[in-house]
Amino acid sequence: MVKIGITGGIGSGKSYVSRLLMERSVPVYDTDSEAKRLMLENAEIRKGLIKLLGNDVYQENGELNKPLVAGYLFADKQNAERINSVVHPQVKADFNRWAMKQDKRWVALESAILFESGFEDVVDFVVAVYAPVEIRLKRVQERDGVTESQVCKRMAAQLDDETKCNRSDFVIINDGSKSLEVQVDNLLQTLEMIEKGNG
Repeated sequence: MVKIGITGGIGSGKSYVSRLLMERSVPVYDTDSEAKRLMLENAEIRKGLIKLLGNDVYQENGELNKPLVAGYLFADKQNAERINSVVHPQVKADFNRWAMKQDKRWVALESAILFESGFEDVVDFVVAVYAPVEIRLKRVQERDGVTESQVCKRMAAQLDDETKCNRSDFVIINDGSKSLEVQVDNLLQTLEMIEKGNG
């Protein structure tokens, strides 16, 4: 089984690329939604977050106290690293368990912060989805109904595109100049050739 990491900045179109992979029978693990699920269900994460933030981090109904977590996260950059050190190892382990259950040649992991969170350790190849900043700004503003400065703030919190592309094995360009479907098909053909070469 080949594990593909999909990354890209906010508004780059990585979720759309993931959808194209799913249409081609490649299961995709979305780290963002799975991390949210695990923060509620995983005993190790619950224990770690309570140790960091106290019992109030979980409400009486078992839900996460999002305002408390957000306040802690934004108070100090190191606080985000502390929360990530609790959450990300469990997400990695969950991805590996999930991948083992998939009866497919290829599986993918989608993460905006793939490099920042060390998820490249659990995949064989990384694909960066790239779009110019002005296109991404417009997409996110239209999609989320937020201001340009709010989008810029979110972008600034992520690794820059150039670094992501340089550290990736493949880059998919999503600026409207090339078909995403063709690029995804080419990616899978290339991976097939690599597999045959290693076989």
